Amino acid sequence: MTRISRRGLLTTGAAAGVLAASGLPLRAQAKRGGRLRAALSGANTSDSWDARTHSDLFMIASAQGSVFDNLTEVGADGTLKGELATSWEASPDAKTWTFNLRQGVTFHNGKAFGADDVIASLQMHVAEGAKSAAKPIIESITEMKKITDHQVQFTLEAGNADFPYLLSDYHLLIYPAGQIEEAIAKGIGTGLYKVQSFEPGVRMVATRVDSHYKDGNAGFFDEIEYIAVNDNTARMNALLTGQVDAINRIDLKTEALLKANPMVRIQEVSCNQQYTFPMLTDVAPFNDVNVRRALKFAINRQEMVDKILLGHGRVGNDTPIGPANQYFAADMEQNSYDPDKAKFYLKEAGLSSLDIDLSASSAAFEGAVDAAQLYQASAKAAGININVVQEPADGYWSNVWLKKPFCACYWSGRATEDWMFSSAYEEGVPWNDTQWGREDSERFQDLLVEARAELDPTKRREMYTEMQQILRTDGGVVLPMFANYVQAVSNKIANPEKVGNLWQMDNARMAERWWTA
Repeated sequence: MTRISRRGLLTTGAAAGVLAASGLPLRAQAKRGGRLRAALSGANTSDSWDARTHSDLFMIASAQGSVFDNLTEVGADGTLKGELATSWEASPDAKTWTFNLRQGVTFHNGKAFGADDVIASLQMHVAEGAKSAAKPIIESITEMKKITDHQVQFTLEAGNADFPYLLSDYHLLIYPAGQIEEAIAKGIGTGLYKVQSFEPGVRMVATRVDSHYKDGNAGFFDEIEYIAVNDNTARMNALLTGQVDAINRIDLKTEALLKANPMVRIQEVSCNQQYTFPMLTDVAPFNDVNVRRALKFAINRQEMVDKILLGHGRVGNDTPIGPANQYFAADMEQNSYDPDKAKFYLKEAGLSSLDIDLSASSAAFEGAVDAAQLYQASAKAAGININVVQEPADGYWSNVWLKKPFCACYWSGRATEDWMFSSAYEEGVPWNDTQWGREDSERFQDLLVEARAELDPTKRREMYTEMQQILRTDGGVVLPMFANYVQAVSNKIANPEKVGNLWQMDNARMAERWWTA
């Protein structure tokens, strides 16, 4: 049985041992009070409190990181902890999972939390017509059973050793049963902060809830204000002029300006954030594996790390499993820039040259247009002519991604291999941005199911290594680089020594984990 008790958020041995100048652990210095103001990217005028639609930082930080809770939570050190669940246990085949729920918790409208809320909230994702990126997670559950008011049992169609991790997905927030529409309209959760005002794509203001179950461990600000600022220069100026206390995704080209300011510090976190160029494998010419292989050898990865990331990251190898993952295949042969190899694979595809469009926008990642132009330049030597189409940032995720055959994209990565693969590479899932499926690799899809249920870590490593090899060679994603999270914080704000690397801004939970210095 896996028992998880709530601990302080400084959980790693190294971090817990760090003492501040006062001689007290950093967490012990956190005091209630003050206001956190952050300028965040990833906001849209279509934003709402419906977690099924959340896809970028502004709403992840506002919802999962402030107003709502999940059953489980990924800590700053990557370990899984209980949030609205206190403990869980699995059957030997990992098909049946029983969760014990936290007692004495209430929603912001006073409704008591219990098993009915869990079941109703998860069923939202498989409701008729629901469009949720977490739908594949919930579809794998064949039965949800209320055992008691504070115990639920899930039966899965197949064993899944990572199931408790999946329940920390930022789409799987818990709403009050029977009041879900109202909760989506007003932002009613069980989180540390209660919504005071919310203007989609503009601003969110929330105040600290009194007598919360996380008291003493998290939630030290009296108020938080998140301002939507999608332009990176505007975010930086807001921080430098003292209008906000923290910003995400700094412009690396202007990092020196921030470093020169004694009132600001840079946070850099090594992570699995990946900058990618997905191609639709069911659309010509990308349905030809040799064309995909040619494109993998036509890109200069190190040049991109040097010129786009300015060294703040590392070379990628066309697989989404990165250095922060348990089964990262670090010794796998590296795809590298080789125009002659690219020409060879073009010839295998029956082509002497190739003319294609590549859509890019700053919405995908900072420097995406520049990265596409670097790709264009390096591919010329292989006879590949890339026409860079600069798309508007507004509407990029609804009009370009998943629709244009070849585009720029970014992913935050996921805490487990199965979570990442089942989010973007399992046949038929909503965010499969290459339409990668059984026609491309039956072996990959079979391994995905087998590895998910395998409890032996040695066997799982072998399976996940083979899956990474398949994607590196045949997959529809060119993944040239893993980008560190580089964000900036005013010295008026303090944070634990260990900052989470699952999402930006301390797993988007800065409102919970940071405090006024």
